[in-house]
Amino acid sequence: MVEGLVEGTAEDAGARTGSLAGFRIGVTAARKNEEQVALLERRGAEVVLAPALSSDPNRVDEAQLRPATEAVIANPPHMFLATTGVGMRAWIEQAQQWGLDEALVRALRPAEILARGPKAVGALRAVGLRELWSPQSELFEDVLDHLRGRDLTGKRIVVQEHGQSLSMVAHALRRQGADVTVVTVYRTVTAEDPTPMFALVDRIADLELDAVTFTSAPAVAALMDAATSVGRRDDVVSAFQADVVAVCVGPVTAAAFELWGVPTIYPPDRSRMAAMIKLMESDLPSRRQGLSLELVGGHQLLMHGESVLLDGTEVKLSPAPMAVLAALVANPGNVVPRRALLAQLPSGTAGSEHAVEMAVARLRAALGTRAVQTVVKRGYRLAVEV
Repeated sequence: MVEGLVEGTAEDAGARTGSLAGFRIGVTAARKNEEQVALLERRGAEVVLAPALSSDPNRVDEAQLRPATEAVIANPPHMFLATTGVGMRAWIEQAQQWGLDEALVRALRPAEILARGPKAVGALRAVGLRELWSPQSELFEDVLDHLRGRDLTGKRIVVQEHGQSLSMVAHALRRQGADVTVVTVYRTVTAEDPTPMFALVDRIADLELDAVTFTSAPAVAALMDAATSVGRRDDVVSAFQADVVAVCVGPVTAAAFELWGVPTIYPPDRSRMAAMIKLMESDLPSRRQGLSLELVGGHQLLMHGESVLLDGTEVKLSPAPMAVLAALVANPGNVVPRRALLAQLPSGTAGSEHAVEMAVARLRAALGTRAVQTVVKRGYRLAVEV
């Protein structure tokens, strides 16, 4: 599923001034990649296109979906988890072709409906279904957190699966006593020709790119699978943790990188391609220059190389907190996973998350306790004024 779409025009100040001139950017999108490449090139960027997925990535298996649909209609669920808008729409459209769409909606309507995000909500409401709850984060793990601790014994739960397997989600709910059915609406298919993706893997691993853009979580998985198959996964992870910026269209795509301990940047407000490119216009140039940030509380932070100034006064940091600060500054306002911070600590530092906690504590002592925020279960972020 592509998380963001093109909006706005390319004829803006960034396009006119070549705001990304001199930057080499990889693009992994399959759908609408012509628009993204055009937006980047008109800003002066050199673009390397390597679609991670098929141009028709979401393929419905009718032989599997129809009996699953009939089973839901015959035995309506107590709870329904909708994960994607494109998946819900595809399911209803297929059911309509079989003359089963009205029966499917009737079967789902009495259920407790939870939706992963606004696109799933929109698809539900389009057919007259109303969600009872949806997380602001758009993360499916927050849907599970919402259900954690509830007694689900005897509850029939239907999970609408997106392009990647949700079997572990089903297992987690079964441990709470639920009778879980996963309905696979479509499967994501990787690119027919993997050659460009293998070339992109090498360019990332060899630090030949400044950034790589991702518009879907399956694209992240496809890249990492390609890197693993050619024995360069660790090189790619290290590159993303150091010099190559993983730019995501939104938090759902960014979450796919957390498994690998890779820090990401993404637009804070809207999951849209134009917002992602605007973010790159401000973020990438700042990485080549001294970076000045407004911290929460009105403090000014300036970092240039090994020099750190807080409100004009030099701050002395030992190597571990300096490494943590560099990683946080590289992703201002965005969450950096503990694993990614651990990878940035100097060699010889104890290899555990406790070492990260100690480095963060020292950093807070130097910059103020509010400078670094803890994001429970995810990592840390620099508290910057928006």
